[in-house]
Amino acid sequence: MTYTVAALVGVAAAVGVDLLLTRTRLLLTRTFWVAYAIVLFFQLVVNGLLTGLRIVRYDPAQILGPRLAFAPVEDLLFGFAMILFTLSLWVSAGRRDARRRAAAGADAAQPAPSSGRPTPRAGR
Repeated sequence: MTYTVAALVGVAAAVGVDLLLTRTRLLLTRTFWVAYAIVLFFQLVVNGLLTGLRIVRYDPAQILGPRLAFAPVEDLLFGFAMILFTLSLWVSAGRRDARRRAAAGADAAQPAPSSGRPTPRAGR
């Protein structure tokens, strides 16, 4: 599998997680795209340094060829997939936690059903 194919599979998987699995639909929000633009800027800086200084090198047979800030475009695809996947899981986990807390709060607000008998106290 080439680096290009792996990057495309990564993007497809991340989009599937966002839209179908977690249903966070971050791709449809302006907030995601603003956050991604910030991340992308720093990704280009770091990738540019690593590839421009030849610390990281790529096999030309494994990439498409076009580069941005010295890094192959596939790096941008991998970065996009990594950010989207991570944020989708993060938001999904936060929503699950909020639902659990809300359910626990609702349960605590409900009085326990009374059987007419006194309830035993701890420590007796």
